[in-house]
Amino acid sequence: MAKLRILTFPDPRLRKVASPVTKFDKSLEKLVSDMLQTMYEGGGIGLAASQVNVHKRVIVIDISEDKGDPMIFINPEFKILNDKSLLSCKEGCLSVPGIEEEITRPDNIYLTWQDIHGNIYEETPSGLLTVCIQHEIDHLEGKLMVDYLSPLKRDRIRKKANK
Repeated sequence: MAKLRILTFPDPRLRKVASPVTKFDKSLEKLVSDMLQTMYEGGGIGLAASQVNVHKRVIVIDISEDKGDPMIFINPEFKILNDKSLLSCKEGCLSVPGIEEEITRPDNIYLTWQDIHGNIYEETPSGLLTVCIQHEIDHLEGKLMVDYLSPLKRDRIRKKANK
């Protein structure tokens, strides 16, 4: 395992859209292992491959209290089932260090993904897991949490990051 370098806002590489994973091999296993180490050492609960400058559709999440229950999502996709069921959460991001902002997202989604071996799964997650999944999938689409903020807040964060 190796700790990877996390790209930080406003790095333009964070805006690149990730490509689907087509090879489920040892290099994918190593990427996932390195991402988990990077996420844990960074104090995060989720990390997208795009954040470590690997533009493949891979995310890792661990919302367990003891940080011992990692979840791996390869090629994740979601559909909003009910756009009226919303959840507001204070979100932080390893790519936007030191910033936490209240963001509202749909709380009712249908998720499909593959595991590290290519097996396909589906689920309708809820709560914090739903928020994390959407946050990390946003990264795969080149979108950041700052995109949900007002232009004034986003500019303040950009200026702070550029210092």
